[in-house]
Amino acid sequence: MAENLAPEPWWQGAVLYQIYVRSWQDTNDDGYGDLRGVISRLDHLRWLGVDAIWLSPTMPSPDADWGYDVSDYTDVHLELGTLDDVDELIEAAGTAGMRVLLDLVPNHTSSAHPWFIDAASARDSAHRHYYVWADPAPAGGPPNNWLDATGRSAWQWDDRTGQYYLHNYLPEQPDLNWWVPAVHEEFRQILEFWFDRGVAGFRIDVAHGLYKDSLLRDNPVAEDHGPLGSRFGFSAVYSANRPEVHAVYRDWRQIAERYAPPKMLLGETWTGDFGKLAQFYGANDELQLAFNFPFVFADFSAPALSGVVAQTFAHLPAGACPVWTASNHDVGRFATRWCGNDERKIRLALLVLATLPGTTVLYYGDEIGMTDVDVPAGERRDLMTASRPDPAASRDRGRTPMQWDTTAHAGFTSAQVQPWLPVGDTAGRNASPEGRPPGSPRDVAGQMQDPDSTLWFCRRLIALRRAEFGGRPAGYQQLASAADLWSYRVGEITVLANFSGQRRPAAPPAGQILLSSSGKDPAGGEVVLEPWQGVLYRTS
Repeated sequence: MAENLAPEPWWQGAVLYQIYVRSWQDTNDDGYGDLRGVISRLDHLRWLGVDAIWLSPTMPSPDADWGYDVSDYTDVHLELGTLDDVDELIEAAGTAGMRVLLDLVPNHTSSAHPWFIDAASARDSAHRHYYVWADPAPAGGPPNNWLDATGRSAWQWDDRTGQYYLHNYLPEQPDLNWWVPAVHEEFRQILEFWFDRGVAGFRIDVAHGLYKDSLLRDNPVAEDHGPLGSRFGFSAVYSANRPEVHAVYRDWRQIAERYAPPKMLLGETWTGDFGKLAQFYGANDELQLAFNFPFVFADFSAPALSGVVAQTFAHLPAGACPVWTASNHDVGRFATRWCGNDERKIRLALLVLATLPGTTVLYYGDEIGMTDVDVPAGERRDLMTASRPDPAASRDRGRTPMQWDTTAHAGFTSAQVQPWLPVGDTAGRNASPEGRPPGSPRDVAGQMQDPDSTLWFCRRLIALRRAEFGGRPAGYQQLASAADLWSYRVGEITVLANFSGQRRPAAPPAGQILLSSSGKDPAGGEVVLEPWQGVLYRTS
């Protein structure tokens, strides 16, 4: 590993970059991105300044859920590459000053995994207890009211053995039974296999969901019907979010810290309860990082976002490192969801993400303001959302190929090959006239030529973040401001952010202006922020 990697704990102040590998770069002309494509585009990430890359699932899979249905935890999907490619990527990324994280899926396997094939062969099979099986309810039908991610029953009847098995996602993704010690031992070996190869850590899929209620009790009706409080009207009290999961992460943390430097564990912690979010950090003996989904789903307003940040710091244990992100492969792109493709809002969002203390995670294309793409019904690939009538519910919209340039298929694959998902319009569909000039490019090559582009702005933000917060924690202090302004201080940086479509006066901090999201610095002694403008000051 190269000598120029950031010091420990490297994730403090770091920028992680999520790559949806199938949509990053195709190098073998099959219409799918691959690991060789990740290697070929490392120069872009080095230029941008990110500290680590997180790869969407790379392990073998039948692709019912595009890699999140794993059939082998210690190999690489044939369409994506080989173990040698992983080794080369880790080495090349290290030379470029970046670490590599993989996606780990411990909540469920593929129904094509050898464990499940054996488990479903007979009630007394060797791996039967690796999964959650149950008899029908006394009156017949599924054992309880649990629903999967499509809104259907989470129980699938198996004729061969006369029982139901549990799947919180697709029927092709049977849930593992974490009450069984053998499952724990299997995953200890999986962690060590990848850690020994040089992987810097894991993003842990469904980190909140491993354990299920041992009595399989019905979930109660949800009181909170938001995205974090309800699964089709029920609260996942018994089908996920069980307290026993914390012992798993205490065990994994011990494994991670046997390595020098320690490996990092980042959890997909799907909860709207800040107290429960804090529990995933334990007493600095569980996950080092836990995704903050209340921030992801907050309204793009000063009161909503600042409120989440305040609650986060009020609940996290001392020294814990918060995680800030706004886009991913499940929730889509913030440039659409928060910003409506308005360039002013996109830059303001990037400015906030880059100046909050802790760890920032960017999704591929965030740096150029990539937006969700309308995918025609006949071209959708996501089975999880296939039955939803609203086209905007399709997760495919946020998984389309990276927009590298204006050549055929945006430079993602050769002109002769159809990409696995359609490429968006790099000219910037539906850009608001006041937000960005018509025809302003939404691709890497076009923005690279313009020093005033969002891409260059993002690079400057990351460089500033690394210089100010890299490798160390930083305090957060919210400052008094008007309702639609958000003012805060982190270390020696003061942020003034106008979350409104109107010009707003703000109390000027004593200090030097470092960066403005609009490219124009507020003039004169009285600071007047332009609509959706953020300004960074160095203060002491």
